[in-house]
Amino acid sequence: MSKSRIYWTLQIVGWTALMMYEFVIYTAEYGFDLEYFLLSVANIFLAIGLTHIYRLIVRRWNWSTLPLPRLAFRVIASVIILGAIMSMVNIRLDHETIAYNLANQPFAFWGYISAWCKNMLTWVLAYTVYHYVEQTRLTELEKIMLKTSMREAEAKVLRSQLNPHFTFNALNSIRALVSEDPTKAQHSITQLSNILRNSLLADRRKTVELREELKTVEDYLELEKVRYEERLNYKIIADPKTLYWQVPPMMLQTLVENGIKHGVSKLAKGGKLTVESSLENNELMICIKNTGTLGNTDSGGVGLLNTAERLSILYGKEASFRIYQEKDDIVCSEIIIPMLSEGLMRYNGQVPERTQAE
Repeated sequence: MSKSRIYWTLQIVGWTALMMYEFVIYTAEYGFDLEYFLLSVANIFLAIGLTHIYRLIVRRWNWSTLPLPRLAFRVIASVIILGAIMSMVNIRLDHETIAYNLANQPFAFWGYISAWCKNMLTWVLAYTVYHYVEQTRLTELEKIMLKTSMREAEAKVLRSQLNPHFTFNALNSIRALVSEDPTKAQHSITQLSNILRNSLLADRRKTVELREELKTVEDYLELEKVRYEERLNYKIIADPKTLYWQVPPMMLQTLVENGIKHGVSKLAKGGKLTVESSLENNELMICIKNTGTLGNTDSGGVGLLNTAERLSILYGKEASFRIYQEKDDIVCSEIIIPMLSEGLMRYNGQVPERTQAE
């Protein structure tokens, strides 16, 4: 049922029940009176009309957005006005009863008005409080949606900052092959095309499966091996149960690039790079280890800062990232990501092919 139908149902049922209750009490004490019955019916329509006008005023001027003191003043004033109107109309219609009460009870008039104000106060408070709470809830929801939109826009900016660095390094790797080995150059261009396609799709997706991200990393490392040849040895070891976990796209490639640029490439004899994924306490742990020292590693670069920010945007405090010196000549970049609902549920028990190059 729509809110409009609920509103009109409550209006009709509520005011009818109140007026008929008062009519039954009157009838039990004085007997049936057709004129009083018609007066009660008229009061039903009058009360519905007046309270509906109040509702239109509240919605038209957005009273629910006002500070509580100003809203309270308007509510009190509205109750007095509505109660006075109901009283004045009933005094005109029920003049014989009113005249008798005024003659025998001088203060009956004020009691008459206060009774109608009490009825109106009950309706006005119920509607105003509901509308105020509803408006507050919608305002909070809009703030959450705006915050989410801003964080998503920020995440897109962070992802887009990865592409220029990657493209530049990959093209440098292919350039050397064009004249030396055209066939391999063609294969490398295909690999680069796949990586660039994934990097373009990264702007449209918040997360991708780990197996897809590892394939991108493998293509990137194959291109870098063209550049560094025997100076670069890499290994990718993935626990099959982790391959369907969701990770931010192009994030691992950034860390691998960082490890090569600030670790392996700075050593005359080159070095090794290992990417390993495993499950630890129902969380995905990814370790990227490269030969080098933390002093030579860009521990505060844009790429690493982006990694931490992207994890924070997607997972909050449940995810973590750190880079540290694991051994004298080994730097480790460690990522911990919580499980998403579709993570292990999509794992079908098959052991995907493990990528490895020595």
